[in-house]
Amino acid sequence: MAIGLDNAGFSDALVILGAAGLVIPAFARFRVSPIIGFILVGVLVGPAGLGALTDRAPWLYYLTISNPHSIEPFAEFGIVLLLFSIGLELSFKRLWAMRAQVFGIGPAELIGSAVLIAVAVHLLGQDWGGSAGLGLALALSSTALVLPLVGTTSPVGRAAFAMLLFEDLALVPIIFALGAMAPTASPDGWVGIAGVALRGLATVVVMYLGGRLVLPRLFAQAARTKSPELFLAASLLVVITASVATTAAGLSPIVGALLAGLLIAETEYHNEVEVITAPFKGLALGVFLITVGMSVNLGEVLANWPSLLGGVTAVVGIKAIVTFLLLRVAQTGRGVAAETGLLMGSPSETTLIVLATAAQAQLILPSTAAFWQTVTAIGLTLTPLLAQAGKRLSRGIDRFAPNDPLPADDGGDGPGAVVIGFGRVGRMVADLLAVHGQRYLAVEADIDAVVEARRSGHPVMFGDIARGDWVERLDLARARALILTMDDPVLTVQLTRRMRALAPDLPIIARARDPHHAAELYRAGVTDAVPETLESSLQLSEAVLVDLGVAMGPVIASIHAKRDELRQTIRAAAELDREPRIRRVRRMSEDVRSA
Repeated sequence: MAIGLDNAGFSDALVILGAAGLVIPAFARFRVSPIIGFILVGVLVGPAGLGALTDRAPWLYYLTISNPHSIEPFAEFGIVLLLFSIGLELSFKRLWAMRAQVFGIGPAELIGSAVLIAVAVHLLGQDWGGSAGLGLALALSSTALVLPLVGTTSPVGRAAFAMLLFEDLALVPIIFALGAMAPTASPDGWVGIAGVALRGLATVVVMYLGGRLVLPRLFAQAARTKSPELFLAASLLVVITASVATTAAGLSPIVGALLAGLLIAETEYHNEVEVITAPFKGLALGVFLITVGMSVNLGEVLANWPSLLGGVTAVVGIKAIVTFLLLRVAQTGRGVAAETGLLMGSPSETTLIVLATAAQAQLILPSTAAFWQTVTAIGLTLTPLLAQAGKRLSRGIDRFAPNDPLPADDGGDGPGAVVIGFGRVGRMVADLLAVHGQRYLAVEADIDAVVEARRSGHPVMFGDIARGDWVERLDLARARALILTMDDPVLTVQLTRRMRALAPDLPIIARARDPHHAAELYRAGVTDAVPETLESSLQLSEAVLVDLGVAMGPVIASIHAKRDELRQTIRAAAELDREPRIRRVRRMSEDVRSA
């Protein structure tokens, strides 16, 4: 079936893909955050931007989004995938370690900010019911914008994630509470909240038990097919099923997505799933940011800028101060607390949902909801700028407060030695590392080899190192060494270049197929390349000559001469200013024999 140019979906897809493929790289060239780029694209192509001129210039129809509501499901899916990817980076052990922050600082920040905002709004003339609704709505912060800016492993990211996670858990109870506060609500409204809590708890328990049983088998079968498409389909099936299950229980779909990510994080497939779903998450999140930009009406902003500026400033200021004080009470460094406070200052995309609920419950007037929706849209647009301001403020504070205690690093001491490939060569290297008490982490793309290795107690992860941004997730900055043992000469050279760019001082030891491949690896940046055919061929030649009756002395002399010739060949081809370690390894083995 042919798709006409007048098709609204076709036109909207063209705008979104054009933004992702053309506009965003242009912003990146000028070092402008892609987040800001997507939001500005939304302002430009939205109904309040160029979309308002389509009556006078019909050709603009193909450069604007004609129906903003049609892309909202894709935007929501982007948030779901974002929470799913966050879950993949976590584990139940780490989440349990964060329980004091999630259920301590999290509710304190939400309730404290909500109370202060509610009091401020009440002093402006709003009744207490509406003030409570506005306070709870504006106290929420944006998971979709904050976490991509700071991640979940940095000190700021860990603090922000703990508070954002509690807000995501509290979203549905807040919506039910506002419904129960409505003037026309029945007295049974609070009973409904308790019912949702019980159903949600039961759903989470069932998903946890079922996921631990089903997911490893599901992904093992998908991995054995060696089909990226099937692996992607299984990943999306899991996240969508989990989101639908928690939605049916009365919770937010993002809770289900987070739980699905946590369950997969406990398996050996989590890195592969994260890499293979990343492009979808990035594009869907970009759609969400475009919808944020489309909600900004520049005409209304210019007409009411004093009151809107006051509203944005008050909300950001109150939330930043509350967050800063709570983190300081929790003995967080001043710089981290200040940066986190500013980052958490703007409202959330879920604020729009809570405002609509409050208006539907007749707690606030539609005009009041519209005003605060514009404040929320402006706040979301300012979030990347607040993040940059927070970083500068943090650096300034740390410069004048060098004695602040450093936050605890829960990431451990790094992965030790990283072994890529766990075949016969990788297993031998790992066994010798273990014999000498050296920590290591291995990565292997053959799921059956991973299962067998893990049963033997080896720390091996499943993942295809050749795909996506898997390399960047190995924490190489803190690795002690990198060992490449794959039997793929081209991939080994490519990975060497990427690894060397990521970690200039990291020792990289690579398996080479022959002396020519070793020379190429040296040019790519390896510390040492070990040609597997060289030593095996020389040892085979030695055994043949001795068995043929040649005296041991001449045989050893000829082996030394051949090894030296090959060493000089590698050195010349690679243009090294030092000798390869081939002879040193041989001398060590001879010392052992003589001993």
